[in-house]
Amino acid sequence: MATIDLQKKSVKIVLEKKSLNKVRARVGLVLDITGSMRSLYKNGTVQKVVERILAIASQFDDDGLLDVWVYDNEFSRLKPVSERDFEGYVNRIILEDDLVHKFGRNDEPPVMKDVLKKYLEEEPSDDPAYIVFINDGGCKKTIKPIIESSAKHPVFWQFVGIGDGNFDFLKTLDTMEGRIVDNANFLHIAEIDKISDSQLYDSLLNEFPSWIREAREKGILKVEKTVQPAAQEPVKKKQGIFAKLFGR
Repeated sequence: MATIDLQKKSVKIVLEKKSLNKVRARVGLVLDITGSMRSLYKNGTVQKVVERILAIASQFDDDGLLDVWVYDNEFSRLKPVSERDFEGYVNRIILEDDLVHKFGRNDEPPVMKDVLKKYLEEEPSDDPAYIVFINDGGCKKTIKPIIESSAKHPVFWQFVGIGDGNFDFLKTLDTMEGRIVDNANFLHIAEIDKISDSQLYDSLLNEFPSWIREAREKGILKVEKTVQPAAQEPVKKKQGIFAKLFGR
């Protein structure tokens, strides 16, 4: 069985365990492409990350597309990736494209604003957006007002810190005040290429269910109503000739 099929199977098991198997969501992936990430792009680690998050998108969204951004001190909104074209995606779409700015310093707010622009302005939907945001340290504190202001919208930010960088600010996300709901979570994975698929998906989707419940309670997400089947009229028995003639 192909790797992507095994990953999809792992995702499905986690979704069922967390009662997310009937949830529809659009999935986005934001990739840090600063200088300190260079080796992870070159050795194939980032390609594997794309494939693993694509497996989530394939289960959450009917079209199975994973929206992708990369950022350093600039950002690029890339061509979405699917099961049809994921092989070699990082080399083909990112590393070999000179128009994609790469290996500079980090600046998170611009790319986060573009994510919100896509999902809230360009392509509004009743389905929530689930964003996996990969960072290897030093995330700017200026993302705070963006997270706060986006809390009233159907967008959930799942930050993932990889490596051994400074994640002090991202660790404060769960205790950040001034939001209608807790719309962001932080997960630290020192070596993302060594964690199993089941562990990765279980951790990535740990807080998403509680956010969905709270977002529905606050009216941020629509509550799906169960449609009751229409009452059927009793079926009239066909009368025979004898009954018609004598009123029976």
